[in-house]
Amino acid sequence: MITDKDKFEGHIRDLSNAQHLLAPVVEKDNEAIVLLSEETEKLEPKRIKPIAFILAGLGLGAVVAGIFGYRYWQYASNHQSTDNATVVGHIHQVSSKIAGTVTHVLVSDNQQVQVGQLLVKLDPTDYDNKVQQAQAKLESSKRTANAAQANIDLASQTTSGKTTQAQGNVSIAYAAIANAQAVMQEAQAGVPLAEAQVEQANASLANAQIDYNRYDALFKQGAIASQQLDAAKASFDVAKAEKNSALQTVQQAKARVAQAQEGIASAQARLTASGGELEQAAASGQQTTVNRSEYEAAQSAIALSGATLKDAQLQLSYIDVFATNAGRIGKKTVEVGNRIQVGAPLMAVVENNYWIVANFKETQLNRIKTGQLVEVKLDAFPDRTFTGRVDSISPASGSQFSLLPPDNATGNFTKIVQRISVKITLDPQSLKGYESRITAGMSAEVTVEIK
Repeated sequence: MITDKDKFEGHIRDLSNAQHLLAPVVEKDNEAIVLLSEETEKLEPKRIKPIAFILAGLGLGAVVAGIFGYRYWQYASNHQSTDNATVVGHIHQVSSKIAGTVTHVLVSDNQQVQVGQLLVKLDPTDYDNKVQQAQAKLESSKRTANAAQANIDLASQTTSGKTTQAQGNVSIAYAAIANAQAVMQEAQAGVPLAEAQVEQANASLANAQIDYNRYDALFKQGAIASQQLDAAKASFDVAKAEKNSALQTVQQAKARVAQAQEGIASAQARLTASGGELEQAAASGQQTTVNRSEYEAAQSAIALSGATLKDAQLQLSYIDVFATNAGRIGKKTVEVGNRIQVGAPLMAVVENNYWIVANFKETQLNRIKTGQLVEVKLDAFPDRTFTGRVDSISPASGSQFSLLPPDNATGNFTKIVQRISVKITLDPQSLKGYESRITAGMSAEVTVEIK
């Protein structure tokens, strides 16, 4: 922006140039005035001389004013200026992601900081405890999973062994039943044979008894010798013994039948027991399924505990608050011992790169374009002129971005010239020596060269 001092100096230069341009004219006018004075002095010497000087002064003033007006019109037609401009920069609010008590504040107001520099430390005790609890929970979940896995293996092996054993017992029971049935058939076949032997023994005994009775009568009559009677007696005794033996054989055969029946019943009982063992083995397989479900649940608990541990470790890492951007510290409100909440502002980091936001009237934007050269004057440094270029023009007026934008269709309408923000980037070369002195919010005057 051209200040009053600059305008005054320009006027002096324009006046000087005008004097040089008008010097020949003035000299000619002076010669004419002198000749006119010589001719008129004879008539009215005292009255003509002051009028000549007045006319010369008016002529000179008109020429100077014309030159000055032309120069001002030429300058104004090639420049647009406004004093509604401000220095703007990135301001990053620093806050904590967790609640806690401040133990260390490692920066002070207006201090320059770098990206990643530690700014604030919080008390880690509570978050250390949460990490330890999460670790213990994770270890417990792992032990539960290991136990469930062991139960799966044990149940699987037990089920396999029981199934094999039960299947073997079933096979043995079937074989025992078949064997007992064979013995039963053999025993049942032996009973009629034994009974036939009894009948044969009864017949032999009856015949032997008849012979003995006849020989006994003959012996008493003296018809035979005692030797023949003894032989008949022996045959009778043999027949009697054979009958007893046949009766015992029948009893033994019947006993074998009963024993075979018991063997069949025992084998059937073993078969039933083996079927129960097989069902029990199948039930053990269901227990394996249950144990596998417990193992899967334990695995889910491990995943949940691991996520909880990671979250606790992440929360613990938030006790250190770092600078996310380089810049200078401002508006520091945090102190040691403060109890802060999540998201509460602690301080601000203002970046060192600044730009200008100039709010031009909408009637000034006709010839303002991106890339045009800009002169910037800051109120804080009136003797310094900074340079920059037009970076971009706002897509809407300031009123449209306000909390309650105007709606001209709702009632009375009064036309108001709107202000449109224009972003102006500063030339780094022109900022040398002032980088640390310029701050966001400074007032500025800008002049855009639009030719």
